[in-house]
Amino acid sequence: MTLLSAIDLTLVALVVGLAIACLSTTNLFRAIVLFVALGLLVALVWGRLGAVDVALAEAAVGAGLTGALLLSAWRAIQPPADEDQPPDA
Repeated sequence: MTLLSAIDLTLVALVVGLAIACLSTTNLFRAIVLFVALGLLVALVWGRLGAVDVALAEAAVGAGLTGALLLSAWRAIQPPADEDQPPDA
């Protein structure tokens, strides 16, 4: 086994592991962070396959823009901090 095939197998294992972790978590914030990490890792895979233009698009859109939109949506559905604390009696 050469070094490059070991890197390829590591990338495959990481992509599959991150995808399973992203789908199996119940914490929304953790799922968003894992999704962004998965997008960046898939961009590395595209770069390794020689499709640099697809890798740049995946990093920009898949990880960057989509991650920012998901985080802003997550923030919008979070309750304000004062609702979590009981009122002073």
